[in-house]
Amino acid sequence: MARIPRPLLALTLTLLCCATACGGNANSEAAETTAPGSKPTPVAAATAKPSPTTAPTLPPGKAGAAPLFSHGRRDHGKRVALTFDADMTSDQGPRAKRGEHFDNPALIATLRRLHAPATIFMTGRWAEQYPDQARSIGADPLFEVANHSYSHHAFASPCYGLPPVKGGARADVEKAFAAFRRAGVERTVPYFRFPGGCHNPSVLKELGPAKVTAVQWDVISGDAFAKRPGPVADEVLAKVRPGSVVVMHCTRSAAPATEAAVRTIVPRLRERGYELVRVSDLIAGG
Repeated sequence: MARIPRPLLALTLTLLCCATACGGNANSEAAETTAPGSKPTPVAAATAKPSPTTAPTLPPGKAGAAPLFSHGRRDHGKRVALTFDADMTSDQGPRAKRGEHFDNPALIATLRRLHAPATIFMTGRWAEQYPDQARSIGADPLFEVANHSYSHHAFASPCYGLPPVKGGARADVEKAFAAFRRAGVERTVPYFRFPGGCHNPSVLKELGPAKVTAVQWDVISGDAFAKRPGPVADEVLAKVRPGSVVVMHCTRSAAPATEAAVRTIVPRLRERGYELVRVSDLIAGG
């Protein structure tokens, strides 16, 4: 057997360590995300194009208010954007220390295995809690990282029991972008999603100077606190239309069935002729 030169061996080991640090190799990911006894899900041949360096935004609304985007064009082909909220409030650190999981690495691994593009709406607190995962997601051209506030508090009340945001809406959004930068997150886009989707004209005006496009959705997956993946997949597949923005969650604690649901949703959408894209792709399409 030929002897490998020491410098080449060291380089090879370094590359292997880097490859496994973000969730293991492709075979281990597939093993973790394929249900026992089921056949592996077919993977699309083409991978997503990298998101643009400067992501497209919508023009400002009345009096400079942040524009609102809920879905793409219905007549621009069968395209759909899967979005995932990586939720964590500013006061949930103690719960994370006690072992509660606000991340979902298996979901990210499944999206990668299926070559399914997605937009991850991340809170600043989530990026601080899981900086390695945040960097890994941001560095992957399959994904783009958008802003879901720093604290995941309510920007308009009432809002599903969320406490009101402190210090102002714009300051909270900018604090989240700062958290992304500190964590080394790449591929961030100037999109913002209101916690709970709660907003009003006043807060849209306040966010105008932040130069973000507020992104809502037109398909609610119902994955929050769902225990079974079947109803989640059925809901998405029943409601999706060309140009749809689907909202799901990247949080094991609050959405334990999402990863399994995605294993059904992605191939079924492709069977129906849908192309999976990111929010930036829908906005760029008009």
